Amino acid sequence: MTATTKISRPNDLSAFWMPFTANRQFKQTPRMLVSADGMYYKTDDNREILDGTAGLWCCNAGHKRPKIVEAVKAQMDELDYAPAFQMGHPKAFELASRLAQLMPGNLNHVFYTNSGSESVETALKIALAYHRARGDGQRTRLIGRERGYHGVNFGGISVGGISGNRKTFGQMLGGVDHMRHTYLPEENGVTRGMPEHGAYLADDLERICALHDPSTIAAVIVEPVAGSTGVLIPPKGYLERLREICTKHGILLIFDEVITGFGRLGAPFAVDYFGVQPDLVTTAKGLTNGTIPMGAVFATDEIHDAFMTGPDNMIELFHGYTYSGNPVACAAGLATLETYEEEGLYEKGKELGQYWEDAVHSLIDLPLVKDVRNLGLIGAIELEPIAGFPTKRAFGAFLKAFEKGILIRTTGDIIALSPPLIIEKSHIDQLFGTLRDVLKEID
Repeated sequence: MTATTKISRPNDLSAFWMPFTANRQFKQTPRMLVSADGMYYKTDDNREILDGTAGLWCCNAGHKRPKIVEAVKAQMDELDYAPAFQMGHPKAFELASRLAQLMPGNLNHVFYTNSGSESVETALKIALAYHRARGDGQRTRLIGRERGYHGVNFGGISVGGISGNRKTFGQMLGGVDHMRHTYLPEENGVTRGMPEHGAYLADDLERICALHDPSTIAAVIVEPVAGSTGVLIPPKGYLERLREICTKHGILLIFDEVITGFGRLGAPFAVDYFGVQPDLVTTAKGLTNGTIPMGAVFATDEIHDAFMTGPDNMIELFHGYTYSGNPVACAAGLATLETYEEEGLYEKGKELGQYWEDAVHSLIDLPLVKDVRNLGLIGAIELEPIAGFPTKRAFGAFLKAFEKGILIRTTGDIIALSPPLIIEKSHIDQLFGTLRDVLKEID
């Protein structure tokens, strides 16, 4: 078999232990995607599937984008790999500069990773090391939030708050606590955009500060919009209040923008959308449009410069990855940024926001729909669970949707939607028209 051989029907499914998948169910009835273009996947039985999830929140510019494809091909011919330890290559520095220009304020420094999970681990380690570098080594506590998702490594599941991601992996990191989540269905059910009520939930951080003493807390990490837990939109004023409390107590604020970054809300980042500047920002997914694994952490001048002391021949931060700033990933990242900018994709969520919002809320009349939520080009349809069988109803909707030609994502009994930013009104009509039929047909 040559490297260019196409495989559309593998002869054995047993070797691949699939992530976040009901492996036995899948391998009884596989769902194989063999190609993609624009807004659509194609299956091994030649059916088109409208991508309602941008892959896994990552293909923000759609699929098989020419500029990205050509950049990756050209880079493979030029330089396939270069070590990032004590060495460099031009595109790593060029991409970092362009990324820094996208960020407001003084978030001017970029540390490369390979995924959102690694970005979170990196940001947490930078936060701890920063305080130590400043002589504040007693600041070792990390604060997350209930229902938060920050990847699947030990740091991420420790500060994360999704029980299914935590319960089978032991004690995790010590010195971690969690604020309340922001979902208030009684007060904010069926909300269009940001909920009116709930800014006071940020004061839960003051409770934690009183319990542990704020001088022991290194950082607070939150998703500006909690994605994988089912699209929980922050109440108006919540993020601003969180920023105020962190500043008051000298605590670093980390925004996990692995999902919200690169145009998802109708602005380059949630930092821009909400007008709240954190101290560290984690990204991945849309950075390379999902084509090559890559992530990045943005740090302020103050954090970066705190490490730049001592003899100049000494390593300042003992952290990094073999593939940090991989040349092929950097080429993909540069071409992805150019595609976003040339096609105005950072603004697409604002331009289509009202049409998308109306489509999401058009499903609230269906009997099985419990709640709907939206912001930018993100939507959630929460279903009434089947008594005694949590997640079963939404998973049934996922399977039926795939049969009918649309790709949706489910978490618990919530359907989450996050299409490529190249989506048009006709695609929105197809997505929600089909989803309405699906929700009418499932039990």
